[in-house]
Amino acid sequence: MRLSRPFATAVFALAIAFACVQPQRGPVQVDAPQTPQQQAAAPATALPNRPDSLKFAVLGDFGDGSRGQYEMAAEMARVHQRFPYELVVTVGDNIYGSERAQDLVRKFETPYKPLLDAGVKFYASLGNHDSPEQRLYKWFNMDGKRYYSFKPDKQNVRFFALESAYLEPDQVSWLQKELEGSREDWKIPYFHHPPYSSGGRHGSHAQHRQVLEPLFVKFNVSAVFTGHDHIYERIKPQQGIVYFVTGSGGKLRRGDLDRRSGLTAAGDATDQAFVVAEISGDELFFNAISRTGRVIDSGVITRRK
Repeated sequence: MRLSRPFATAVFALAIAFACVQPQRGPVQVDAPQTPQQQAAAPATALPNRPDSLKFAVLGDFGDGSRGQYEMAAEMARVHQRFPYELVVTVGDNIYGSERAQDLVRKFETPYKPLLDAGVKFYASLGNHDSPEQRLYKWFNMDGKRYYSFKPDKQNVRFFALESAYLEPDQVSWLQKELEGSREDWKIPYFHHPPYSSGGRHGSHAQHRQVLEPLFVKFNVSAVFTGHDHIYERIKPQQGIVYFVTGSGGKLRRGDLDRRSGLTAAGDATDQAFVVAEISGDELFFNAISRTGRVIDSGVITRRK
């Protein structure tokens, strides 16, 4: 993992600055943790598909040009036909290996052509396998920035894309100001390295958690999307916040979910997966969907107030 030398300084300074932050300002309500057997047997929470809601998808660790990526992209297009999400946020590792023009076509433009043709916008964040030059790639809508925020037209929501491989003090200060200045009801950060994860390869990134979580708690974040571990996992609420690991959009590390961590509310490491979500008022409905169209997790999050 690439981390800048000022990272430790940022950790220390922010740990002091936010030492007195209250643990939470309101509970997040979400489905209870499930065993794998309960998870398989539970009926999926339906997405309301309301006309005025914000519908979006979350995708991570995907751009390798593999058969698994193409099959996952085809399932995303099928889901879009019945649940027309307007945008996709990516949690990094968007393009693996070479990033020549022909590689971007093979690893992104071709598999997601049905979505791009339908007007779906992708808003990327950068992972440790991504070149900073991706911020200039038109289909990633990063406007030349390594980290940025944006507000969709529907609902009272703002997304915050971070570059967690270089979580330097300037970026953390920017995030603090952005969160503090946001008047949206829903503040949704997304980035690559997970503060909490039961992935056997990487697991939780305690340094990122130490820097970011006090901000998330203080400014009433309810849900966070990450990747890096090539699994799907929903973490039990931590200080009132629901964290997702959505790192199997193309890459998959079978069997890499270690439920002994005690963190897992639901998870899957048997197939590629992505998340679709819908925000309507104070509720965020979500379905995690596998490459074969199976709903592997679902629920409703009520925002913190």
